[in-house]
Amino acid sequence: MVAAGVFLALIAGLWLLVALLLPSNEDLAGRASKELQTRLGVPVKVGAVNWRLFPTPAVVLQDAATEQPKPISVKKLTIYPSVAALMDGRLQVDSAELDGAVLPQLSLRGLNKNPETAASLDGVAIPLARLVFRDVTWVSRYGRELVFEGEADFDPNWRPRLAQVRRSGAASPADLTLTRQGQEDRWTTLINIGGGTANGEVQLQTRDNGRLRLEGKLQPRGVEVADALASFNRRSIIEGRASGETALSANGDTLGEIAQSLQTKTSFAMGSDAFLRVDIDKAVRSFGKERQGKTQLESLTGQLVTQNTPAGMVVTFTSVKATSGAFTATGQAKIANRQVDATFDVDLVSGLVGVPIEIRGPLEKVDVSVPRSAIAGAVVGTAVLPGVGTAIGAKVGAAIGKLFSSEPAPKGKASDKPSR
Repeated sequence: MVAAGVFLALIAGLWLLVALLLPSNEDLAGRASKELQTRLGVPVKVGAVNWRLFPTPAVVLQDAATEQPKPISVKKLTIYPSVAALMDGRLQVDSAELDGAVLPQLSLRGLNKNPETAASLDGVAIPLARLVFRDVTWVSRYGRELVFEGEADFDPNWRPRLAQVRRSGAASPADLTLTRQGQEDRWTTLINIGGGTANGEVQLQTRDNGRLRLEGKLQPRGVEVADALASFNRRSIIEGRASGETALSANGDTLGEIAQSLQTKTSFAMGSDAFLRVDIDKAVRSFGKERQGKTQLESLTGQLVTQNTPAGMVVTFTSVKATSGAFTATGQAKIANRQVDATFDVDLVSGLVGVPIEIRGPLEKVDVSVPRSAIAGAVVGTAVLPGVGTAIGAKVGAAIGKLFSSEPAPKGKASDKPSR
């Protein structure tokens, strides 16, 4: 009992000495602001920094924000340093907990990365052993807010041994789990999204010139497209479950550059449970003026390519083919800077073949147009050449249709004028 009492007295005295040697909270906040500004390249305001000795030594940073048009902010960051490392004169963080943060994408790009910071961290075997984050809001370049939470355990060189990321507040589960395979730079991926899965594997390679190369393959299975996009606050013109094969790749000198160059290629297929949130037959016959309703599909296939760029993600659909009891459509589409540019050729069972449909404009309000002369040409072709007129199709028939159409052609442009 006496020995235990002496030991406790020594521990208490040691903590008292540490507390007396520590700077004040105001001094710590000032130092933190200067250090963060040096490392990030932008002014940083820190509300408070507090030392906590009991029950576990920790440093708590609160209400920090960069001075930018759209600031990066941290509500509370708790850092748990390694006591053993501190006693040995080294700084090592056992774990950290982030509670509340806002990360605007455009503001992140404005940060200045200090190469000396990376070099100092590379000298530490495991700079951070475990990270837990909650209520972290990612703000896209167009203001879309997405809240995430998760945790990660790190091996040396910032390699995640086990990591989980969850989309907070999503109507259906949307999460990613990464599990490292031994000590290889290879991870098993388990993804739940839209009531389905997209499991697979990714690997990170270091080339001879030091550049990093990320490659991977995923297998989307039974993913409800509308629910998957809704998990990220996006709307879909398609309803139904999709399956396919996805290949992803990226290159860069840093993980940030890899994220900015990420490309995915997905071959997808949907079955008879798919619906198009547009009445195609109505849209064609009203020249795009009326399209409210749905069209049930028998099948939908194609290839989806996404490419991250400094100006945002570019989404391209190619070799798209949709069939239903009323029509068959083929075409392609591109989405960039929240603008849609798509063209499709539609064959209606009722006899109109190759009717061109154009879908253009902002995502919030796309414009659907069908040239009047194309339909007039197809009808005239049927009347003039019974039996083979419809096979000529609207594209060829449009040339005949112009002779019978009162729709004037735009000056200086030989192509048909859309109705909208």
